[in-house]
Amino acid sequence: MPRVVLAPDKFKGSLDAPGVAAALAAGIAGVAPGAEIREVPVADGGDGTVDAFVAAGWQRISLTAPGPTGVDASASYAVRGDTAVIELAAVVGLAKLPGGQFDPLGAGTEGLGVVIGHALEDGRTNIVLGLGGSASTDGGAGMLRALGARLFDAQGRELSMGGAALLDAARLECAAMHPGIAGARFTLACDVDNPLLGPQGAVAVYAAQKGATAEDMTLLEAALANWSRLAGAGYAGTPGAGAAGGTGYGALALLHAEVRSGIELILELLDFPTLLADATLVVTGEGSLDPQSLHGKAPIGVARMARTAGIPVLAVAGRTLLTGPEIEAAGFAACYTLTDLQPDSTLSMTHAAELLERIGAKLAADHL
Repeated sequence: MPRVVLAPDKFKGSLDAPGVAAALAAGIAGVAPGAEIREVPVADGGDGTVDAFVAAGWQRISLTAPGPTGVDASASYAVRGDTAVIELAAVVGLAKLPGGQFDPLGAGTEGLGVVIGHALEDGRTNIVLGLGGSASTDGGAGMLRALGARLFDAQGRELSMGGAALLDAARLECAAMHPGIAGARFTLACDVDNPLLGPQGAVAVYAAQKGATAEDMTLLEAALANWSRLAGAGYAGTPGAGAAGGTGYGALALLHAEVRSGIELILELLDFPTLLADATLVVTGEGSLDPQSLHGKAPIGVARMARTAGIPVLAVAGRTLLTGPEIEAAGFAACYTLTDLQPDSTLSMTHAAELLERIGAKLAADHL
């Protein structure tokens, strides 16, 4: 009896990862009804991370927390035992901007701190923060302020939220930070290695995606440089410090967090090696399989672990920009794309579930 592990990431703009896995499973079952199919949707720390854990049987904890502009909104995180998996994008990410309106100077990460505090008060001591998709560039200062840190300007006034306000930061007080922090371990699930500052830093690489103009970026770079002098310049150059608008930096400097590859950490928490036991085939993928995917994205992490276990891996994507040799070098026996079946990208996205079911049937016929 063939055993197939389906471990896709989301197809952004089309289907979440559980939906991708379900569509592939339906197609495979139609051709190979005797196959044992394990659906293990994955993520790399960005959008969809909490959903992936909930699909794996973790408990969803729902609450209300400030979004990136301070407006309260629904939020959630996933828990099992002493571990909480918190996804920044689901609390203060771009999708949480009211009306989709950017606020590059004023957006902050206060809501993330609220969720972390909730998890600490619930007794969780192993806190995993999925970093990605942030709407702000505040160096994690908002997160830390929500956990009890206080920031003042030279006149002793508390700062307003947002990255721009950090330009005036003159004093940082940490005496009243949440007592649960001392007994907790913080791990950052992160798929980028950017430092906080400079040409590869949080502002230069990512701020424009959050609506920042050239003038805004000059201000934000100076603000983060000032913030790093207060919170600990020694962490600014750490790979991953620039993740999520510098939230990585704030967690490194004041929460003493450890940076891990997002997909590697998440596969470890999902006990993926055990799920691979006796598998015949692994199928993974994401919306766009491209050169950026090769730098630690979810499908590559899945492929690496499956190959280590000696199991062949297939890739499924909305589209691919990789050449045949690149696909093979990444560890995939083959790659199936929605655009192979529907060249019109708009139609392939709107009919993703139907097309993925057809791909599931084809790969079952080809490999099972």
